[in-house]
Amino acid sequence: MSNQLLESRVVCVPMSSPGDVSQVAALFDRKEVDPRHVVAIMEQTEGDPYARGYATLAMEVLLSERLGLSRAEVFAKIPMMMIGGVGGIMTPHIYLFIKQPATAPAQGTAKRLAIGVASSRELKPEEYGTMIEVDLVAETVKRAMADAGITDPADIECVEVKCPAMTPARIADAESRNQKVVAMNPAVASSLAKGACALGIAVATGEVDRSKLRDGVINVDKTLYSSVASTSAGGEQVACRVMVLGNVKGAPGRLVAAHGVMQDQLDIAGARQAFVNAGLSLKDGILTEDDRKRIAGVLVNAGADYVTNVRGRRHVLHSDFLAPFCGIQAKAVAHAIVATIVGDTQFLASAGAEHQGPPGANLLCVIAEAKA
Repeated sequence: MSNQLLESRVVCVPMSSPGDVSQVAALFDRKEVDPRHVVAIMEQTEGDPYARGYATLAMEVLLSERLGLSRAEVFAKIPMMMIGGVGGIMTPHIYLFIKQPATAPAQGTAKRLAIGVASSRELKPEEYGTMIEVDLVAETVKRAMADAGITDPADIECVEVKCPAMTPARIADAESRNQKVVAMNPAVASSLAKGACALGIAVATGEVDRSKLRDGVINVDKTLYSSVASTSAGGEQVACRVMVLGNVKGAPGRLVAAHGVMQDQLDIAGARQAFVNAGLSLKDGILTEDDRKRIAGVLVNAGADYVTNVRGRRHVLHSDFLAPFCGIQAKAVAHAIVATIVGDTQFLASAGAEHQGPPGANLLCVIAEAKA
């Protein structure tokens, strides 16, 4: 079935714990969502990386039962992009990204939401954070674009990538084969991996010329970035899992996506513009009651922890005793700012801004019902 005959949907449900998939099961039971049509999953889960792995396990088990596949087959088939760490007033939740047979004809030539997914081959630990990963991600993003039916990169509103994180075991594996990894510190190596993914996105979207890239610029040259990239790393991943969100002319469905850039943490106008770009109405800077009901999803990528100040005023995310949690603090700040516009706390925020927007920026993607 061609992509033009598939309607893209986004459904959000709350979680009571990292392993809680009861609300997803209820959607399946009520026939509101067919598990065969789920193409990607994102979750905002509380706890450490082990909790994120538990969330992945719980979803694998549920889908394995409903689809009649093994857990390994489910994991290989459906990108699961679990975002660990819930700070501030963020609400743990699950986003289901769905492609289903269209329930109504396309609305003429209007642009509507299109979702595309693809996965790279398995990466070796010594490839994390290198130009090899950049090129793999660029190629995988292009395949995800094709899966969405997107031919013009200008129609892309967000690209989510979940890549493998470096671990001590993966460092040992590389050493056993006389291979060197980009950094012996797993956190540094994982950050470089996220940066390589973001640059791969930028190459695929035409935001960065491939000729400007080499291993030495990853996480170094901050003038190179993508304004639609959001990348994260997880020890549960062995390949780069990619989801592209954009709009395609004549696609069926009622949803549209739009993105915006907050140049820094105080750029509330930049945040509001993302909602305006999605065709939503604001009153006194916040969503009107009617338009709040049209929101299907909001994705925020926070960048405060990538710089040392906001408009010349220093912050202590990197030096305070809570410095180990600077990423969680950064996304809690970004989430709270955007929540004042949305009037709701159940939406996703991630952190780690390596080549994801200008240094210190927050990137937003808003998915909402288009006006009739």
